Amino acid sequence: MLAKLFEIHGSFCAGHPLEVIVTTFTLTACMLNLETGNNAAREGRLSGTSSHCWNGRCNGDDQNAVDVIVMTIIRCLAVLFSYHQFRNLQKLGSKYILGIAGLFTVFSSVVFTTSVVNFGRSDMADLKNALFFFLLLIDLNKAGVLAQLALSSRSQEEVRANIARGMSLLGPSITLDTLVEILLIGIGSLSGVKRLEVLCSFACLGVVVNYIVFMTFYPACLSLILEFHSRWPFKHGDGDDTVEGTTSPINSHIIINNHNKSKTPEDFKEHLMNWLSVSADNIVILILLLALALKFIFIEDKGDIAKQLRFKEKEEDEEIASHEETSMETMHASSLDMSIRQRFAPDLPTVRTSVFPLSGMGDNWMVVGGDTQVEVEDKEVQTDGRVLITDGTPEEITKDEKEPRSVEECLEIYKSELGANALTDKEVIQLVKNRHIPAYQLEKAVGDMERGVGIRRLLITESAKFTDELADLPYKNYDYTKVLGSCCENVIGYVPVPVGIAGPLLVDGELIRIPMATTEGCLVASTNRGSRALMKCGVTSRVVADGMTRGPVVRFPNIVRASEAMAWMQETTNFNEMKRCFDETSRFARLTRIHVRIAGRHLFIRFVAKTGDAMGMNMLSKGTEKSLQCVQGSFTDMEILSLSGNFCTDKKPAAVNWIEGRGKSVVCEAIVPADVVEAVLKTSVHAIVDVNINKNLVGSAVAGSVGGFNAHAANVVTAIYIATGQDPAQNVGSSNCMTLMEPWGVDGKDLYISCTMPSIEIGTIGGGTGLPAQSACLSMLGVQGAHDSDPGENSSKLARIVCATVLAGELSLMAALTEGHLVKSHLRHNRCEHKKKF
Repeated sequence: MLAKLFEIHGSFCAGHPLEVIVTTFTLTACMLNLETGNNAAREGRLSGTSSHCWNGRCNGDDQNAVDVIVMTIIRCLAVLFSYHQFRNLQKLGSKYILGIAGLFTVFSSVVFTTSVVNFGRSDMADLKNALFFFLLLIDLNKAGVLAQLALSSRSQEEVRANIARGMSLLGPSITLDTLVEILLIGIGSLSGVKRLEVLCSFACLGVVVNYIVFMTFYPACLSLILEFHSRWPFKHGDGDDTVEGTTSPINSHIIINNHNKSKTPEDFKEHLMNWLSVSADNIVILILLLALALKFIFIEDKGDIAKQLRFKEKEEDEEIASHEETSMETMHASSLDMSIRQRFAPDLPTVRTSVFPLSGMGDNWMVVGGDTQVEVEDKEVQTDGRVLITDGTPEEITKDEKEPRSVEECLEIYKSELGANALTDKEVIQLVKNRHIPAYQLEKAVGDMERGVGIRRLLITESAKFTDELADLPYKNYDYTKVLGSCCENVIGYVPVPVGIAGPLLVDGELIRIPMATTEGCLVASTNRGSRALMKCGVTSRVVADGMTRGPVVRFPNIVRASEAMAWMQETTNFNEMKRCFDETSRFARLTRIHVRIAGRHLFIRFVAKTGDAMGMNMLSKGTEKSLQCVQGSFTDMEILSLSGNFCTDKKPAAVNWIEGRGKSVVCEAIVPADVVEAVLKTSVHAIVDVNINKNLVGSAVAGSVGGFNAHAANVVTAIYIATGQDPAQNVGSSNCMTLMEPWGVDGKDLYISCTMPSIEIGTIGGGTGLPAQSACLSMLGVQGAHDSDPGENSSKLARIVCATVLAGELSLMAALTEGHLVKSHLRHNRCEHKKKF
């Protein structure tokens, strides 16, 4: 939320640079014209007093030796720190970054200086010291980062989008840093030490001014300067980008007028002599400044010239090798020192959509050249390119047309504050191939999950050579924040699955519409017909047991120790201790019982626990591990072989789940009137009961089925599971179902049907239930998330809905099988070539 506000603020400043700059100058002028004590200070000096005051405290100008030494050290540190920051900016490779950051420093210093002169009631000696403190506080690195983001753009709209994105990234951290600095420096202003109080007060004011200028004036200047360069690009000579040595004429006029109001010629002469006085500290500062200037001009400049010569030699070698005429401007297009003319060349497309698609700025149109407009479609299946229609000829435009920089240069940029935002997709792929970025961490590395997925797609298309196959696999416009670290890894897209709606189904007096995600034809239609047949009577459902399971396997030295441990766990006192350890691991998981089986010197311990509204496998695993550690306190020779010993049993056919139950054990029933059976289901009660006995009971027994005494419970279970974000693999145990039918009533004309499902493994929180589409389906059922007051109620209701829907599906399919409608319905609805026949 905070980042979004800073992004909007940055977009406003970059989009209205003139208004922001004029407002800043106007407020500065108003502030400087306020009379806040300068006259009184001047009158004090004219009356012959030589003291200067701060907040009512005055003292003479005398300083002891310690003050002189400390202030000299602080000034030297300020100069060295500023020099270090400018050198870091120069290493980024762009003279414009250095110039723009210098402009920011100059304006901040001027505003700060005039603010102190007007409000501080101080004389020039304190002001001189405060300026050095200000140099220590200003951070040019973040200014350089924002400038580099702006300079990496190819159009003015992209400049504004990049500035907005940069402000969203830098704004929160700078705000927090500013607050912390003010609090820390404010402590010094309460110390009682006169000079420290004065300097800390100046420093606090400097921090505030620096923050205000960076958040308003600086992004506006960035946008305006780049806009001017795009319209009237300067020549790249020796003196084209020395911005940091200039001061605004408007601001200089304000300063002169303000000083003329409050200073006499004698005051100016006195203060000028104080600044230029020959003293030990001034001599030290002057020597340091001269040394740094000589180093910067004569030594470092030679290194830059040598670097340019090496670059030129490399360019000539590449030109000879390729036998192509490549201009110097084209070669520089791949570096951060690209000229402004190239960045805003007339033939480049003017993109009206944001360069950062997740920011939400811009619309769905892109302007190319003059009046040609192309709509960027927001469709499900999207490829990595855009098709531009010019004179009726489609032309594929790729994302990265320029040649990638070297691996070393890309790695240096990646490790800087800019990170992967300053790299193209091809350059990121280079780093992946050279093992500088793990392929599975692409989303984290680039800081944009959708872009990370797109880069991974490019990677596998290069290696696997199946570009055409991936073209129809969508990946854009999806919330991957809900996926990574929870649902899937190495993501390359998502698979849209059709979702149908069945119902309404009357379950325990409530009409419910059931979303079903499936690719099997007639499944939703058949379930819908069963729901219609049950509309008159409704379905009654009950959850008769609740307990997710985890069954570890442990080993002992011999059967004696194994049997002793088995007996120990079954004692009430010891079980309570195991339960205490188990329950400590979660707010909702509560151990209810254990089921122990012995096999030689191995013990298989089936932990059964309630898990609230979560399906609960992770809860069970954590609690089981802690409980086993409790057992090891009494049986130190117990060896934990595996946290899962297949006695759970999860995602595999198992009689233990059919007999003991797992997850939610649900039973539901309905009494369907005879007229409904005949009118809606098109069959008779006697015929459908007869088929159910011979098919679902006798047939399944002959097959040796475990829990498969039904027609197609897995169909309905899986469709609901996919729609609601459950684990589809758990349909193995969750589809355990026994469908029973019998004549009902005095004369046996009505139909009684029941479904018993002892192991529905289901939840409404965790896993895929948090994905947007799946969460929407859960909301349709009224069971999204955790229940407010009764933990476990939502998951229990969902289990009852699953069982009731299975009953509707069983009713419809058994009727179709009874009357021989199954094949005919599939041919009618799912085989286009047979439509005319049926």
